[in-house]
Amino acid sequence: MAQASETQGGRRLLLAQLRTQRRPLIIGIILGLFWTAAKVAVPLLLSAAIDRSDEGSGSLVSWALLIAGLGVVAALASASRRYLAFREARWAETDIRNRLFAHVQRLHFGYHDRAQTGQLMSRANTDLQQVQAFVVMIPITITNLTVVLAAAAVMLVIDVRLAVLAMGCIPLVVVFARRFQSRLHPAMVHIQQESAELASVVEETVSGIRIVKGFGAEPVQAERLREEADDVYDAGMEAARIRARWFPALELLPNIGLVVILGYGGHLVLDGRLTVGQLVAFNVYLALLVWPLRMLGMVVASAERAVTSAERVHEILSIAPSIVDPASPRNLPPPTGAVGQVRFEGVTFAYGRGRPVLDGLDLVLEAGTSVALVGATGSGKTTLARLIPRFYDPAGGRVLVDGVDVRDLGLRELRRNVATVFEETFLFSDTIAGNIGFGDPGADQSAVGRAARLAGAHDFISALPDGYDTEIGERGFSLSGGQRQRIAIARAVLTEPRVLILDDATSAVDPSKEHEIREGLDDVLAGRTTIVIAHRPATIALADSVVLLDEGRVAATGTHRQLLRTNTRYRQILTAAAEAADAEDVAS
Repeated sequence: MAQASETQGGRRLLLAQLRTQRRPLIIGIILGLFWTAAKVAVPLLLSAAIDRSDEGSGSLVSWALLIAGLGVVAALASASRRYLAFREARWAETDIRNRLFAHVQRLHFGYHDRAQTGQLMSRANTDLQQVQAFVVMIPITITNLTVVLAAAAVMLVIDVRLAVLAMGCIPLVVVFARRFQSRLHPAMVHIQQESAELASVVEETVSGIRIVKGFGAEPVQAERLREEADDVYDAGMEAARIRARWFPALELLPNIGLVVILGYGGHLVLDGRLTVGQLVAFNVYLALLVWPLRMLGMVVASAERAVTSAERVHEILSIAPSIVDPASPRNLPPPTGAVGQVRFEGVTFAYGRGRPVLDGLDLVLEAGTSVALVGATGSGKTTLARLIPRFYDPAGGRVLVDGVDVRDLGLRELRRNVATVFEETFLFSDTIAGNIGFGDPGADQSAVGRAARLAGAHDFISALPDGYDTEIGERGFSLSGGQRQRIAIARAVLTEPRVLILDDATSAVDPSKEHEIREGLDDVLAGRTTIVIAHRPATIALADSVVLLDEGRVAATGTHRQLLRTNTRYRQILTAAAEAADAEDVAS
């Protein structure tokens, strides 16, 4: 039942897309009808020219000119039809890809925690190419069908018995095509699945090439790729074996009609019941039938690939985003003095069906203050921070920014007012100015420079050959870790958020530079809330206050010095973090 439902979903996706493009497709079909009329008329003219050849050379010239004129009509109609077919096929591919890309961006963090990038890339590329290839075939296939019907009608008019004998194989072709379709579909599903797995290995290897090289794991990844490539090969060969079994029959059956025409039709000519011109026309018409019938197998295979691919795309499009804008969004109150108060009221949260990470947590972060969140691994520090911009929604309780439940705010307004600098810094293949201005593309150069100065990045940027116009490599790996993080901080600062979240964002910056960054941020963070998630005491001490999280709840609050002096659990966590950092330093 599930497989049938997915297949129906893929077909519905294709049909819905075709409905949006029905007008140009219909025009393409109409042009195809002109082509059909010209192609079907030519054998009739040829038959008349042969049977009236005794009327003189002038008559033959007239027939030749008529046939040539129909050839021109057929050529123009064919060219226009193919142009429209390819244009609409490319548009279908583009439109669905745009929808898929927009939908993937709307899906919540929980989905992206599980999704494989290679699988998504396969759906956005390989699968949509299969859809495009099928849409191209639609006007062409319908035109070919009209050729079959028109040619069959004319053959029946010329001689019913000969037409029935010549076309007697067509029902068998239909039966064979249907069986071919039913056997090919599972094989095509398998190919698409294995191709996606192969794409995942390639994407992971390229994205993690530094890890691969760092551990000398090239042979391991090469073996993984070899295994996936073998799986794709095996799946492809299974589909090839199915085609090898069924294609010959689909090609052979139409040719039987040629044998019938030559045998039985020849006797009709000798008996005077059929003219030579009519026999020639019969052969031409059957030739017109053979190509569309031969293409039937290819059309069936293309349709199956398209449906299979559409199923895989539909799987993504059918996932409803769990984090969406409210029906009637509220606005944050206008800034009057300090802004960015964050309040957690009875917040409970768990990933999937696991144990709660946050369990009835209550906490108030006053506007305009900087707060360090400290806790052991898994205590909920990052989770707590990600509830504020609604990367996730709590299972219970609520989160408020300046007195407004974040679920009542539009996502765009919320996330422009809550900026996050993640532990893993991601930079785009763009200029440094482009990366800093990512959150506010309309920002001018002075605003970009000011944000860079506040993040302590201006000096090293100015020392680069092209300054702010320096192109950085993929993910910014041409820069040091500390440089990347300072650019990320500048990117967040540029948006002038009410709440700034630094999720262990200074881990790659040396302690002296941490102080420079914090001092530079003082001006822009005046009247705004800063949440610092950190493990190093030097970073924690920069915050006005510290919140200790343990077992999903607030275990203690106070300044760094107060908690060092009074809280044993706090000291244990910092000691464990220091030992882990020392171990990493030794390993490096």
